[in-house]
Amino acid sequence: MESIVVFCGSSEGNDPEIVDCAYQLGATFAAEGITLVYGAAKIGIMGRVAQGALDYKGKVIGVIPDFLKLKEVFHSGLTKLIITENMHQRKLRMHELSDGIITLPGGFGTMEELFEMITWAQLGLHQKPIGLLNINGFYDELLAMLRTMVNKGFLKQEYYDILLVDNSIDGLLHKMKNYEPLPLPIWIKKDQL
Repeated sequence: MESIVVFCGSSEGNDPEIVDCAYQLGATFAAEGITLVYGAAKIGIMGRVAQGALDYKGKVIGVIPDFLKLKEVFHSGLTKLIITENMHQRKLRMHELSDGIITLPGGFGTMEELFEMITWAQLGLHQKPIGLLNINGFYDELLAMLRTMVNKGFLKQEYYDILLVDNSIDGLLHKMKNYEPLPLPIWIKKDQL
C-alpha cells in the first residue's frame, strides 16, 4: 500500500491515548513510506495524524471542500492540498488517492465516511482493505452492534469480515497488507465499476 486514507475526528476528544496513537500512526506512515490522505485539517485527531507524518518527513495529501476551509482550519504545511466543491467530491477524491482505508475515533462524520467505504466494498465498487483502529476500546460498542446485525440476519458474516479491526497500528497494518478481498459480486458488471 503506497497511500492510505485516514478518517477521524476534527476534535481531539478527551482520551490522551487516542491523541498519541493518532500522532504515532502518522509517524508510522512516514517511516514505512505510506502517503497519508486525510481531511486537511490542522485541528483535532486529523491534525495529530498529519503532524506525526510531517514531523517524520512523510508525504501528506489533504482534501477539503471549499466551505470547510475556515471551519476545519486547514493545515498549511501539507505536501499537497486539494480543494473540492462539496463533501461527496471530497470522499470520492480521498478514495481515488488511496490504496486502503483506516478509521480512527471520531463522530458522525467519521462514521458516515467509514460506512460509505464499507458499503462501496459490499457492493463490489472497490476491493481496498478497510481498517478500524480500536484505540482503548473506542469502537467496542460499535463492533457489538455489527455483531447484532449479523446475529439478527441483517448483515452477512462475509460483509462483517470486510472490516479489519485491531488495537495496534502494527497489527492493523499487517492485516491490511495481507487482506484478500471478496470476489466481485456476480450481479455487478465491469462497466458499473
